[in-house]
Amino acid sequence: MTSSPPFPAPVDRIVFELAALVTPADPTPDDPPCPRSGARRLVGALVRRGLEVRVVAGEAPGTAEDIAQVLQQAGIPGAGVAVEDLAAATAGTEPGRTLVVIRRPDPIDTALAGTTVAGHPVLAVGDRPVHRAVLDWLTAEAGAFVASALLCGPLDERAESATRAQHLRLTKPPGSLGRLEDVAAQLAGIAATSPPPLPRPAAIAVFAGDHGVHAQRVSPWPQEVTAQMVGNLLTGGAAINVLARQVGAEVVVIDVGTAATFEPHAGLTDAKVRRGTADLTVGPAMTVDEALQALDIGATAAAGLVEAGAACLVTGDMGIANTTPSAALIASLTELPAASVTGRGTGIDDAWLTRKIALVAAAAARARYAHGEDPLAVLAEVGGLEHAALAGFLVGAAALQVPVIVDGVIAASALLVASRLVPGVERCVIAGHRSVEPGSGAVLTALDLVPLIDLDLRLGEGTGAALAVPLVEAAARVVREMATFDEAGVSDKT
Repeated sequence: MTSSPPFPAPVDRIVFELAALVTPADPTPDDPPCPRSGARRLVGALVRRGLEVRVVAGEAPGTAEDIAQVLQQAGIPGAGVAVEDLAAATAGTEPGRTLVVIRRPDPIDTALAGTTVAGHPVLAVGDRPVHRAVLDWLTAEAGAFVASALLCGPLDERAESATRAQHLRLTKPPGSLGRLEDVAAQLAGIAATSPPPLPRPAAIAVFAGDHGVHAQRVSPWPQEVTAQMVGNLLTGGAAINVLARQVGAEVVVIDVGTAATFEPHAGLTDAKVRRGTADLTVGPAMTVDEALQALDIGATAAAGLVEAGAACLVTGDMGIANTTPSAALIASLTELPAASVTGRGTGIDDAWLTRKIALVAAAAARARYAHGEDPLAVLAEVGGLEHAALAGFLVGAAALQVPVIVDGVIAASALLVASRLVPGVERCVIAGHRSVEPGSGAVLTALDLVPLIDLDLRLGEGTGAALAVPLVEAAARVVREMATFDEAGVSDKT
């Protein structure tokens, strides 16, 4: 099913040289075509988001029918109209509205920089994964979040099926590893390869922000604790630092909206959009432009961590009073009663909880009345800057075809926003745990996600997701390393 991109795309059509998508582009029976890294989900995503995709022979010989056959053999989905002539493939669109993607061996000839075909830009991908090259180009043209949204495609069914089939050959009864088998198939579908890559090393991104709603006494902790805890994170003393060391993960802190000013630190990215949001109970928490900035920051953070070598991303958050905007987002976007999605956060008593529920209910009702089903406007109305950044982070990871493990209610509310902005992104994430906060379970139910662990956690920071990292790694290791019945010389069932 094709759906329009959530925001205007910088191009209407992308024309791929066959060699940019498959290798070899001129296959033989002894050397069949294989998709290049990232190609299958890339093409599927572009078609799904409503862009026109065409494929030309380029330097490889062949007719349009030959191209179509090679694409089919490589499992490239829905590649639109295969044509043999580049001029025909680029005809019919305004100059600059078609991107031509070619492959040239690295190092890429610098003479190709700025090259155009009939007024259309040319991207030479070299030996880079084609989806990352296209993502970088789109990011330069339209911003990190819009680019990621365009490349966020469905999971690769071939890789998923191959992984499930492999599980049937392993030395165990079918289905005996339960949810680990599902996670392995999902990892394969995300990466579009079977067996799935090992999701290691992991990187934990903690997005920090303050909230104007704190003035309404929704938390017993002073707002200064946000900045103090950021300092604790940077010196390695927080719970998430401990758990990150246990699983060998890096922790980075992105200040997207705290009220404080920090000294430069290697583990801190200063990406402050504003010094905390406005009070969501009396008006919009931020502007739509500020929400978009934070979405871009999150998608950029995902790209940077993956470029630095991360094979698995983990969501983290820090911000006193951030469970209140989380509940408001969930109530606004699901139309569930505020009382069913609002929890005690950092430990408020019954009287404070009653007040918090009333505030969430009023804010959610205002957001629904003013904005209906517009998720971006709802995000700006009642969300937090870290919520927006987390939503961008999730979409960015999906576009990069890298698994991301989602933490508790803060990340869950951000995932709900992301799923409304970019339908299908929820299939590209792994629910790390179920938080005690009721909004967490509400989102998991709404998005049909099953968490890996349920330990009555409610700390945040990314702690629940970090605890799930070894389980995700185990799922990949089993299918990669376990012997089959034939390899082990073990008799299969009759």
